[in-house]
Amino acid sequence: MKPSAAETAALFAQIADNAAHAEESMRSDLAATLRGSDPLLAEVLNYALLGGGKRLRPLLTAISSRLCGKGDRQQLRLLAAAFEYLHTATLLHDDVLDHAENRRGRKSVVSQYGTAAAILAGDWLHARSMHLIGALAGPQALEVFCAATAGMVDGEFLQMRCVADPTVTEAHYLAVISKKTAGLISAACAVGALHGQGNSEQLAALTLYGEKIGLSFQIADDLLDYLGDEQATGKKVGNDFAEGKMTLPLIHALSRAEGQDKAELLHSIQGDRHSAACVIVRQVMNNLGSFIYCRQRAEEEMATGLAALSCFTEDNQQENVAILRRLAHYVLSRDR
Repeated sequence: MKPSAAETAALFAQIADNAAHAEESMRSDLAATLRGSDPLLAEVLNYALLGGGKRLRPLLTAISSRLCGKGDRQQLRLLAAAFEYLHTATLLHDDVLDHAENRRGRKSVVSQYGTAAAILAGDWLHARSMHLIGALAGPQALEVFCAATAGMVDGEFLQMRCVADPTVTEAHYLAVISKKTAGLISAACAVGALHGQGNSEQLAALTLYGEKIGLSFQIADDLLDYLGDEQATGKKVGNDFAEGKMTLPLIHALSRAEGQDKAELLHSIQGDRHSAACVIVRQVMNNLGSFIYCRQRAEEEMATGLAALSCFTEDNQQENVAILRRLAHYVLSRDR
């Protein structure tokens, strides 16, 4: 069910408030931690971290902890910020791998400061995030966090292996995004639950919610690569296609196409994948119902994630459950 305008406005207010608190926590942490460090490191980190973003992972961590009964503000905000540190580290390294010129509507760190600075800043953020998780949420949370990090790396290797490969299946695609995207979102929920001292049922429910919403998020993101507005998303439409990434819209189209459509898809994928080729591929996808199929798949994953929240039945939990529900629906309706 699509959220009402009032529900969407309430969610955006919650996201904005959480983002402001996350930025405040990161600013304070960076100022304290970087005393005596090279000033260029501080400059790069501030540029990378404080340049916008929805801060959805910190929000999930905070809400998951509150759902399980622990909402101490200062410590929880810093714990939540650790996920923004790791997420930003992955973006820095992704931009190095992809030679990306822009990120969030402005120059990427690699474009602004160079490859070495981007890699080193990402390494620092990774190390700091691990320290914060272990110190604030304990060894079990650190194990979850490290498993998600290792999974992201493995997911990148899986994706690299199938660049421009028309034989890639939907199952392979789901394995990639489970590791690359859903794993970290799931970990954000799980670490929040562990910090909140949730029971085993609550931990399992929030872990599953995070996984399924993460899958929905990535499928929706892959749709935006073909259907998004460049002004809204901050990145060029067709960027994933140009890089040879086999995402679900393309995989579905290949599985349905015949004759001339099939020939055009194969020629476009295995050619130079220029913007004109992307236009052709997008038209074939539209004709074959690939965009509709992908949205349905994202909705199926979301429904499973939302069903997992049924164990939270107490009256004092319903406000935070409502936020998680609104967030799930926002994932499918977002334009950036």
